[in-house]
Amino acid sequence: MTRPQLLIDTDPGVDDALAILMAHAHADVAGLSIAAGNVGLGHTVRNARTLVDLLGAATPVFAGCATPLVRTADEDAAFAHGRDGFGDVGLPEPVAALSAEPAALALLRLTRERPGELTLVALAPLTNLALALRIDPTLPERVARLVVMGGAVSGLGNTGRVPAEFNVGFDPEAAHVVFEAFPQFDLIDWEVTLRHAFDEAQFDRWLQAGDRRADFYERIAATARAFNREHARRGVIVADALAMAVAIDPSIVTRRQTRAVAVELDGHLTRGATVIDWAGRLGHPARANLVLEVDQARFAAMVRRALGATD
Repeated sequence: MTRPQLLIDTDPGVDDALAILMAHAHADVAGLSIAAGNVGLGHTVRNARTLVDLLGAATPVFAGCATPLVRTADEDAAFAHGRDGFGDVGLPEPVAALSAEPAALALLRLTRERPGELTLVALAPLTNLALALRIDPTLPERVARLVVMGGAVSGLGNTGRVPAEFNVGFDPEAAHVVFEAFPQFDLIDWEVTLRHAFDEAQFDRWLQAGDRRADFYERIAATARAFNREHARRGVIVADALAMAVAIDPSIVTRRQTRAVAVELDGHLTRGATVIDWAGRLGHPARANLVLEVDQARFAAMVRRALGATD
C-alpha cells in the first residue's frame, strides 16, 4: 500500500509528540509547521526539532505564528505539558535545523509543489493555516484532505471557558477562517478522544515493550499523565494521536456525521466554542465530517508500532 503523504501543523506538546512518532512510522512527512499553543513558540519549535533528532529524520521544521491572529490567548497548556511542553525533563538542545522559511509560506509552497498529494494534519491552534489562507485563498484546492484535531461538539471543553476545546479556544478567529475556507474536513474533537483513551496498565506495557521512542515518550508524558489522573480524566488521553490515526488511515473511522460547524467569537462565556448544527436548521454548508467512533484495536496497533512495541 502506498504510504500516506502528510504535512503536519503542530505545537508539540506531549500528545503532538506521539502523533509525530506515528506519522513517521506509518507515512512520509513533507514538513512540520509549528505554532504557539501548548506552550510558547520557542518551546514548540525546539520540541519539534528534538523529535526530528530522535527519529533521525530529515523532516524540515518551519516556525510559524507566536500569537493568535487577533486577541491574546487566555492561557496555554503548560500546566499539563510542563513549562517546556515536554514535561520539564531537561532535554538537551536539539541539533536538527530550523528552516528560515515561515510556516505559512511553507504550507503554500509545499502544496503548490505537490498539488492534490498532501493530507494536511492540523494538531495545533489554526493560526498558521488561517494566515496561509489569507495570503492565498486557493490553498484548499491543492490539499488532498484536511484533518483537524479541535473542538468539542457537545460543549465538553478542556479550557477555562466551559464549552471550548483548547486548540479552537486558543485562536477562535483562526478556526473560523479555516472552517469557512475548506469545503470538507475531518474534525476529531476533544470528546471523541476521551472515548478512545487507552487503559493505563495496557499503555504502560507498550512503553515497556518499546524502543528508544517509547523511552522518550514515557519521560516526557509523565507530567501530563499525572495531571489527567489528578483531574479524574480516565485513561491515557492522546488526542493528537487519534487525529493522526484518522489522517494516516481514514478507514479506521466506524461512525461519523457530516454537519455544519461554526465557531463562537464573541460570547463572554462561550468564546471559542464549536457550535454544531445537528438538525440542519440554519441551511449552512455541511463541511465538517465529525469523527464519532474509530476501530480502537486498529488505533492501538498504530500507536504500538510508533513506540516500537511488539506487545
